Amino acid sequence: MTLAEILTSLFPEGHAVTVADGLVAGDGPFDGGRMRVIGIDGDTPLGVEGALTLAGHVLEAVRAGDKAPILVAVDSDSQRMSRRDELLGLNECLAHLAKALLLADRHGHPTIGLLYGHSAAGAFIATALATRVLAALPGANPSVMDLPSVARVTKLPLEKLQEMAQSTPVFAPGLDNMLATGAVHAVLDPAAPLGPQIASLIADRPEGDVRDRLGRERGGRPVAEEIARLVAGRLRAG
Repeated sequence: MTLAEILTSLFPEGHAVTVADGLVAGDGPFDGGRMRVIGIDGDTPLGVEGALTLAGHVLEAVRAGDKAPILVAVDSDSQRMSRRDELLGLNECLAHLAKALLLADRHGHPTIGLLYGHSAAGAFIATALATRVLAALPGANPSVMDLPSVARVTKLPLEKLQEMAQSTPVFAPGLDNMLATGAVHAVLDPAAPLGPQIASLIADRPEGDVRDRLGRERGGRPVAEEIARLVAGRLRAG
């Protein structure tokens, strides 16, 4: 689905969501109130200005105090890999955006990510993965890091990683693998109205981060939940 189709399905009565330079912002009527929408469209890379702009929209929502849901719609490239952005502190700007979404969640705003295209690396982490619940539409193509990049970082042969990716979802990009690891909570039905599906995700959203549990249940990360529990227990014990 395109962003226009998503917005029409989500807001059949109309909306005030616009796109400028690949950045999505606005709101629309939802479930008796309003839903705020931010995001990235058109496989746009996320740079310093974009990250700060989106974070500003999130903080504006928090200041409003209405606890309106925030939908983060994502069809992005990775972070903008330019020397200028790196020198301006792109990593801190991406972290600022992620923390703004976490702050909104703590202030009672349901945060829902919606992957409908590509997304990768820092842009994926700072937007979609920073929401309480992450949904996707069929055809979405997310990845934290593609296998050639993993090969450069780990110094493992690409062929070996490709072999490992066949049986270990954490090594492999793509929607099916993100679903198996628990990063993506649910895949929506594009043939049905999106509003009720998003409303159901909001109503059933977990109290805490359940991605480790989902990864164990789906077989994509069988031991992450137990390791996290042990680490947290030792930290609490001092």
